[in-house]
Amino acid sequence: MQDTTEPTIEEVVFHESFETTLQFLQHRAEKDHLTLTDIEGELHHLTIYEGQDWGGRGEIKNSEIQGQVYAYIEFIQRMKKSMEAKPSI
Repeated sequence: MQDTTEPTIEEVVFHESFETTLQFLQHRAEKDHLTLTDIEGELHHLTIYEGQDWGGRGEIKNSEIQGQVYAYIEFIQRMKKSMEAKPSI
């Protein structure tokens, strides 16, 4: 029997945030010529923001932020892989 469990709202928000952020970063990289240092700096500040939940922002917002963090990590990994694949001149 197949598991037909619907995803939780937190899972839906996480995946939407991940995909949206990843597309946003790809678009910015094409238009703004972002560097690895730029993106790593933004990730640093995003993780600081992620940790500032002392007021209790809720599970849905936390899922959104976590999706953004994971998108940044994925984008950084792709950038590094792309840089390794390019031959040095």
